[in-house]
Amino acid sequence: MRRALVCGAGGFIGAHLVKRLKAEGYWVRGADLKEPDFAPTAADEFVLVDLRDPACADQVVTVGPHHFDQVYQLAADMGGMGFIHSAETDVLRNNVLINVHMVDAATRTLVPRYFYSSSVCVYRDMEPGDSVLDEDGAYPAQPDNEYGWEKLYSERVAAAFGRRRGVTVRIARFENCYGPEGAWRGGREKAPAAISRKVAEASDNGAIEIWGDGAAIRSFVYVDDLVDGIFTLMQSDLDGPVNIGTEEFVSVDELASLIARIAGKTLRLVHVEGPTGVRSRNFSHARIHGLGWRPRVSLRDGLERTYAWVADQVRHAAANAGRDEGLA
Repeated sequence: MRRALVCGAGGFIGAHLVKRLKAEGYWVRGADLKEPDFAPTAADEFVLVDLRDPACADQVVTVGPHHFDQVYQLAADMGGMGFIHSAETDVLRNNVLINVHMVDAATRTLVPRYFYSSSVCVYRDMEPGDSVLDEDGAYPAQPDNEYGWEKLYSERVAAAFGRRRGVTVRIARFENCYGPEGAWRGGREKAPAAISRKVAEASDNGAIEIWGDGAAIRSFVYVDDLVDGIFTLMQSDLDGPVNIGTEEFVSVDELASLIARIAGKTLRLVHVEGPTGVRSRNFSHARIHGLGWRPRVSLRDGLERTYAWVADQVRHAAANAGRDEGLA
């Protein structure tokens, strides 16, 4: 039986990746500071561990007398733009420690394949209408935030350790990922979940707040499609970083308006100050397309699933709050 280790298995993408690997017949160990928030883990074994500690990284890379066939490193201290903006020193310190310790521990065991989850935050700020950037466009480097610099450095660490120790390394640069069972409140949620929460909480003909002018352009990849891209890349012979995302672009205002239509609500968008990130994104997907991968879930279909899930969470939270008030 093939054995896989998923670091960050308590997080949104990591928890979905564990489910996919189990469906493919893998024995899976999950490792994270916490178990998944919204559903029981699908992992055969789950280890609560702090991967900033090198001893903990060493601990998770072996299963008794056996070694892993694949290690997936998705563990990270991260969240939406609000979190990345306010916690940049924590992001730099925690993620570099995790990434250095994990690739060192995994490649010392000579794991055949190692996956590192990077981000399109490694790229510079772009303007609407700029030419498409392929993976080589990350250099000369000018990421927009410290999270991007950390990711770019960690890409090079993973590639160097793999090269020196003879381990196959695969690197994916994730675009904005969304879907059910992700953070929807608390400050770490991404735009689709945050806006879905605001829409679910708003009354019809009311208003919701949008950070910035709402003109920033993004593409969003549904979590099942992203996980499929990870799995496809990991089985391939494709070296070097690979963008995984879609070519369905919307502005933040368009995203909010689409979610409001899905909810059947008429809402006014009120623009307020807040971190907004880059103005635009436009990346080539030719490398991942060359492996036969394509996103299967349209933005509307994915948002319908995501909004339904977030709205259900909002209803449950409100009901629980009401019960708590009744007991006070």
